[in-house]
Amino acid sequence: MLKKKQKETLIKKVRIHETDTGSPEVQIALLTKKIDALAEHLKENKKDNHSRKGLLQMVADRRSHTKYLKKKDAARFEGVAKKLGIKG
Repeated sequence: MLKKKQKETLIKKVRIHETDTGSPEVQIALLTKKIDALAEHLKENKKDNHSRKGLLQMVADRRSHTKYLKKKDAARFEGVAKKLGIKG
């Protein structure tokens, strides 16, 4: 779970405009951070299958957002991928 401060700093890093909270860039960034945290949790708790299912759903959601952004504006996608260190 992301804390409010972590979430705010992450949004400030990738937002398009001042009040941006729902653009694909922000959604991809938040999902990436949540995926990283949950992956660390699953390294310690290998039998937590409910969290594993949630992780797979988040990965699928992030993939949908990245696919949409790449199709709509490849330059914006490349910028976000570079900032977050993800592949597309």
